[in-house]
Amino acid sequence: MVSLEQSKLEWPKIKDLMIPSEKVAHVQIGNPLEHALLVLVKSGYSAVPVLDPTYTFQGVISKTKILEETLGIEEFELNRLGEIQVHEIMDAEVPCLSPEDHMIDALHKLIDYPFVCVTNEAGEFDGIVTRRSVLKQYSKHYHEILKHYE
Repeated sequence: MVSLEQSKLEWPKIKDLMIPSEKVAHVQIGNPLEHALLVLVKSGYSAVPVLDPTYTFQGVISKTKILEETLGIEEFELNRLGEIQVHEIMDAEVPCLSPEDHMIDALHKLIDYPFVCVTNEAGEFDGIVTRRSVLKQYSKHYHEILKHYE
């Protein structure tokens, strides 16, 4: 039997699965948390990529991080949203993929994250790969293998 790693050539590349950067909601590193929360609420996402002015990927900001930051002793201190910038609380330690990686590489990283950012060699943001897109592709691949053995 062929292992998953040995069959990498059969798995699609990330560039064929990713949602391109032009279609992904994101925020800039210097934006106030107020703007980031607005983007998150309007987009319906729980987290979005953070980019610098040259579109280099810097990390991810989430609703959870923002709410944790504004949680006071007895209430949310929403007035602080305009005083804190995204870079102060974003998560900079998140996995990334390159467009040439394979779907199986994404599958391993998506165990702990709902999406993984895709960056090129220069660190520029190319897009995201979601759990949904990988699971759909995996299901398709699985059914093709079953048909092959029937």
